[in-house]
Amino acid sequence: MGADTELEELGSTGLAEVDEPTFSALAQRHRRELHVHCYRMLASFEDAEDTVQETFLRAWRRRETFQGRSTFRAWMYQIATNACLDLLAKRRPEPATGGEVLWLQPYPDRLLDELATDDAEGPETAAVMRETIELAYLVAVQHLAPRSRAVLILRDVLGWPAKDVAELLGDSVNSVNSALQRARAGMREHLPAERQDWTGGDGDVATRDLVQRFTDASLAKDVVGLAAMLRDDVRCSMPPTPGVQVGREAVLADWIGDGFEGLGAMRTVVTAVNRQPGLATYLWDEQEGAYLPLTVDVLRVSDGLVTEVVIFHADQFPRLGLPEALASAGES
Repeated sequence: MGADTELEELGSTGLAEVDEPTFSALAQRHRRELHVHCYRMLASFEDAEDTVQETFLRAWRRRETFQGRSTFRAWMYQIATNACLDLLAKRRPEPATGGEVLWLQPYPDRLLDELATDDAEGPETAAVMRETIELAYLVAVQHLAPRSRAVLILRDVLGWPAKDVAELLGDSVNSVNSALQRARAGMREHLPAERQDWTGGDGDVATRDLVQRFTDASLAKDVVGLAAMLRDDVRCSMPPTPGVQVGREAVLADWIGDGFEGLGAMRTVVTAVNRQPGLATYLWDEQEGAYLPLTVDVLRVSDGLVTEVVIFHADQFPRLGLPEALASAGES
C-alpha cells in the first residue's frame, strides 16, 4: 500500500490530526530515497543524514500544510530540498572549485540497494540512477550553485516537470529552465569527457578482473604493475585531504612519496561504493595482532584502465559495513 493511499484512508483530516507514530510510519517509507537525494545535493553522507532528520522534523511540525495537491512523497522531497538549500547557505556559501570536493564521502552500495525499484521504469532509468550516484558526478554537481544544483537533480535525475520544480523553489518556469541550461553546461565542463566509455560497476567481468589485478599489485607493492593499469591522465584524490594528482607519473610519485613501497603486510577486502568497485586495505599492526583499516580506494574504470582513484580514510570503514579488523592469515 502506498503512502498516499494510506493518506486517503485517514479521511478529510489528512495529516493535520494524525499521531506521531502514524506520521513516522508514512515518512519512513521514503527515508532511503530522501537520504540519497540529500546526498546528491550535498556529497556528504553525514550531512545527508542530518538533513533527512531535519526534513522529518520540519514535516511533522508543518504537517497541517499538506493540502493533498501533490503526493506525500513530492511534499517530502520539497521539504528535503529546501533543507539542503538552507544547509548549503549556512555552511558552504560557495560551491566547490578546482575539481575537488573536500567534504566528499562514500555511499555504500548495500544501502543503495535498499532503494525501491520499478521494473517498468526500464534500463535507461536504472542507468541514470547509477550514473548520478558515481563520485565523478557528485564532484561535478558540487561545482554548481545550490539552486542550479537542485534544479538539475529534480529535473534530470528525478524527472520532475519544470512547473513542479518551479513551484517547489518558488520560481517561474522560465527561471527553472534557464537554471537547468546553466547547470547542464556546468556539468559538461566538470564531468570527464569519456564518461560514456565507463565500464560500470563491479558486475562487469573485465572490471572484476582489473580490480583483482590492481589488488594483487597493491599487496605486492608492485609499482610497475600498478602503473600498467593506470591511464595516462589518471586522477587521484583523498578527501578531506586537499590536492588532486593528475597524470600517471604524478599519481605514482605521490603514492611513493607517501611511503607506499615501505608499508608492512596488508590484506584487502573488495567492496562496492557509489556503484563503483572499491578496495578496502588493511595494514598489519603487531601490537594489536591484527590487520587494521587503512584506506578504501574507489576506482573509476574506462576501456580497461583505471582512470580515477578516490581514496577515503579509515574512518569510513564502519559506514561501508567493512570489518573493524582482520585476523592474521593463519587465524580463522
